[in-house]
Amino acid sequence: MEGLLGNVDARNLALATDLYELTMAAAYYNSDCHHTKGIFEMFVRKLPRKRSYLVTCGLEQALYFLMNVRFNEEELSYLKSLEVFKYVGEDFFEYLGNFKFTGTVWAVPEGTILFPNEPIIRIEAPIIEAQIVETYLLSMINFQSLIASKASRIVTAAKGKSIIEFGSRRAHGPQAALLAARASYIAGCAGTSNALAGYKFGIPIFGTSAHSLIMSFEKEVEAFKQFKKIFPSGYLLVDTYDTIAAIKKIIKSGINTAGIRLDSGDLYYLSVEARSLLDSAPGGDYANTKIMASGDLNEYQIHDLLNRGAPIDTFGVGTELSTSRDDPAMNGVYKLVAIKEPSSALCNNEEEVEERIIYKIKTSSGKRSYPGPKQVYRIFENGLIKNDLIKLENEDKPVNSLPLLEKIFDNGEILLKMSSIKEIQRFHLHQIKTLPPKFLDLDFIPETFPVSYSKQLEVKNREFEPQ
Repeated sequence: MEGLLGNVDARNLALATDLYELTMAAAYYNSDCHHTKGIFEMFVRKLPRKRSYLVTCGLEQALYFLMNVRFNEEELSYLKSLEVFKYVGEDFFEYLGNFKFTGTVWAVPEGTILFPNEPIIRIEAPIIEAQIVETYLLSMINFQSLIASKASRIVTAAKGKSIIEFGSRRAHGPQAALLAARASYIAGCAGTSNALAGYKFGIPIFGTSAHSLIMSFEKEVEAFKQFKKIFPSGYLLVDTYDTIAAIKKIIKSGINTAGIRLDSGDLYYLSVEARSLLDSAPGGDYANTKIMASGDLNEYQIHDLLNRGAPIDTFGVGTELSTSRDDPAMNGVYKLVAIKEPSSALCNNEEEVEERIIYKIKTSSGKRSYPGPKQVYRIFENGLIKNDLIKLENEDKPVNSLPLLEKIFDNGEILLKMSSIKEIQRFHLHQIKTLPPKFLDLDFIPETFPVSYSKQLEVKNREFEPQ
């Protein structure tokens, strides 16, 4: 698990959180609820615009954080210096100095397709621990799931043509670029331009050249020759001046190139003309030369190009992918769904009783949540998703259904073998094949999703209705 956050050490991320997580932690610590267990679930209330499904991503980094998060002396000194903590006793900071996440985690495997309101991850831990880690978990899973969901649409639109993630320079910072490359690969991209992602995650990396290389030579053809001398399998960027003229120069000069890249202009017209020139070159030397297209592409443009028969073999997608430009936010939330009272030190000072679970629910308008720890059961028909049934954790498993949440982490230890990134990608691509075809239509916006709730859960939910 070492190094999964790339160039950021999880042990120095304890303060990568909202202040209110720490003020709540202090309030818990100084109350009788210190040892109460909280059960929290993360889910997405509403998908980004024009999305018909969610691709879960970011679990591996989340687990690495839970294993390693610590508060160091400098961080504790900083917190003590804040006016907001001036009435907080030294023993709370001693607690933070010894902080370790001891809870249990259930989660769906990365790459899983989910719909709104289905739990992505469930945390059961002393409530103070579960609260402290909230912001980081939301940040990591929201971002990677957002990018993976966008990438999955783009890969689907490409109809088997390769997609290369090119968005590092437009991502919201270097770590976002790194994690966007990871999420994109999991969703089916063939690789990334991000060298750090190749180094850290083993993702195949790709690159051609920029226009500056071509412009630095007196003649365009000399730039092509020099580049091919050093990189014989590289692609040549042909749109610096005149795309068609550049292709003709390559053929006339006999420069044997594996591929060309079109980065501007009418990509349909240019790709058709390029293919014609390459295929009709004397001797057939360029019949196997591939065409890559890039330049502010998105899933709709790729879909249109391929529907029109553009002979493009590979697409490089940058800004639209690494930022999910059309809707750059995922509104995943992390809500308390139950508490478990310990056999002593009860919050309400009752006499000792056996540990019991008390369901919790948020009932505010537009943000109501279902109570209790839950499991999602997926039911298939002819190999396709028919329905997801959300049930309370303690309910019986429906016949011929697949439970999606797995117990994956407990008391600082990972319980299941972690999949490689290639295995996660294969898992997601299999998941895509289980979606009913209409969910893969770029213009399909579901009015309802194939998700229902068990009768017992509905009954429990109604218990919280105003009387």
